[in-house]
Amino acid sequence: MTDRPVLLWLRQDLRLADHPALAAAVRTGRKVIPVYVLDDETPGRWAMGGASRWWLGMSLPRLDAALRGLGSRLVVRRGRFIEELVGLARETRAEAVYFSRSFEPWAARLEATLKQHLDEVGVTAHRFAGTLIVEPGEVTTQAGEPFRVYSPFARAVDALPALRDPVPAPARIPAPDTWPESVSIDALSLLPTRPDWAGGLRAAWTPGEEGASARLETFLDGPVVRYKDLRDRPDIEGTSRLSPHLHFGEISPATCWHEAARYLSSLGKLGEGAAKFRRELLWREFSYHLLHSNPDLPDTPFRPEFRAFPWKADGAALEAWQRGRTGYPIVDAGMRELWQTGYMHNRVRMIVASFLVKDLLVPWQDGEAWFWDTLVDADLANNAASWQWVAGCGADAAPYFRIFNPVKQGTTFDPDGTYVRRYVPELARLPAPHIHAPATAPAAVLEAAGVVLGETYPQPIVDHGMAPDGRTPRVEQGPSFLFVLRRSM
Repeated sequence: MTDRPVLLWLRQDLRLADHPALAAAVRTGRKVIPVYVLDDETPGRWAMGGASRWWLGMSLPRLDAALRGLGSRLVVRRGRFIEELVGLARETRAEAVYFSRSFEPWAARLEATLKQHLDEVGVTAHRFAGTLIVEPGEVTTQAGEPFRVYSPFARAVDALPALRDPVPAPARIPAPDTWPESVSIDALSLLPTRPDWAGGLRAAWTPGEEGASARLETFLDGPVVRYKDLRDRPDIEGTSRLSPHLHFGEISPATCWHEAARYLSSLGKLGEGAAKFRRELLWREFSYHLLHSNPDLPDTPFRPEFRAFPWKADGAALEAWQRGRTGYPIVDAGMRELWQTGYMHNRVRMIVASFLVKDLLVPWQDGEAWFWDTLVDADLANNAASWQWVAGCGADAAPYFRIFNPVKQGTTFDPDGTYVRRYVPELARLPAPHIHAPATAPAAVLEAAGVVLGETYPQPIVDHGMAPDGRTPRVEQGPSFLFVLRRSM
């Protein structure tokens, strides 16, 4: 029957441009029904956190508006993915379901199960690339195995003859004569009830495809030139801040890759920033390839010798870290930026992660879970791979003995204290030489700045210069490895 429509199942591909599944659905000449299903059960404990839900709640209405501009609209359902999609296919007598491939551990199982159920009712499943620049399996080691180290992975991608070009957005999307029922986006209850949190997120971000395109254009028109040198400075707007847009698929990594290539070729030596930006895109790709070949990455150390490490169950220390009350200003600034904006500068992410796992000895999984709930760019692959990198138990990890000195990191990358003053205002009047170490500032300096340690700002909850047992630096013999507990970089 030629009048049977096709469903376009949307997940982390909330855009119209460079959407291979959408383009293929339109090419069939059939009516296309775009659908988004909110399923809070199938991903289990990795269901979306609060900040991600806020982003989705802002992005879906904008996607619906963009679809309506092309003569279509978004159908929204809530429930189990398979039940809702198979039910909708039956209801609309759909001929096929088109969708983009996802790589979370549950996603591969879900896609296989969905195909089986659709086959049983005579509906074809069509899966497309588009989430990544390079699909898992496209680059492998000489032995045909997935890469376990970033640098050779990046070189292998560079050696590919060509990467796919972005697909233009359709000019029109054929619509069915009658639309199936849809729940309202408001009924999904995605937005937080705390107005202070929602307000901070709203002030910091413009979710949606239009916001993503504007963010990329702003970055390439300015900060990209100095990206290589300034990307580690949280006090300066030197990064792209595209990560949440990439996570929700409001812009594709292929689009970012090719736009950066255009700047790289036109700017000569100034294009070094664009080249570095593309390396960061490849780190994102590498994380997905790792997750695809190691589905337990979010829970289990990549290096098995770390599975017996004696972490501390310290709820008070974890809470102090979460609230930005550790007594180390660069750490506290990062954690407060996270709470206020749903984001944290990448350099600071490394600093706060190192502090949690190597100063407090709190399990990296606890930090990973907090980031998952509070980051608007909470991405399972990147979150897991990056936490394991800092903990020293992941692929391509920094040496396990490398520990970030929070004071030195602060003075190096926030030399004037601008970042700390922004998010830790109780320290704003401290002069730059003391703002990253108020605990060692002279009493007169603290008094002049209105800082009372232990009252207006906490004393350090640990002494970074000592091993966690409070004694001198030492080397412990673990089950099958050496772990140096205190060495600063």
